Amino acid sequence: MRDGAVIVLFVVIAGGVVLFGFGGARWAAREMAPVLYGLPGGAWSVGGVMALVTLVGWGGALSERFASRGAGESGKVSGVVRAVVRGACYAAALAPVFFLLSGVRGKNCRSYEEGCAYVPGTGPALLVYVGCVAVVGWLTYRRRRAVLEERRARERERLRKLRRKGKGKSRPARQR
Repeated sequence: MRDGAVIVLFVVIAGGVVLFGFGGARWAAREMAPVLYGLPGGAWSVGGVMALVTLVGWGGALSERFASRGAGESGKVSGVVRAVVRGACYAAALAPVFFLLSGVRGKNCRSYEEGCAYVPGTGPALLVYVGCVAVVGWLTYRRRRAVLEERRARERERLRKLRRKGKGKSRPARQR
């Protein structure tokens, strides 16, 4: 009985968070977007800043610093704090996407409805956002692949030198 009540309470709270959280965030973004797009640099600078926020958020979320540690290891930061920080980084990475998409005309909306109309400046902001995230993401991917390939090459060279000296073999292979 108690477990059922907890599940129902969880569903009600989660539904309220989704309904009011996402709806409220969309409303706030639609109210804030024209103000931000009106600043110097306009929508182009807003798209670049949003891309930067996303990239820093993903960098923090995927950082080894906030990865969960083994049961025997203790760090300066407790597991709960680590999880909260990682969750905040994921939220920082995803929030700009929701902000920018809230300015696009809604599906099945009439253009004259104020809550559904296209917010002028959203297109250039989305263009800059996608461009910046794609380019920096691709460059990061290429750098990471180059570092891994260099590490593999060093390991192959180390093993080749050990084999040349006769030390890279297993014990049964050396005894033959």
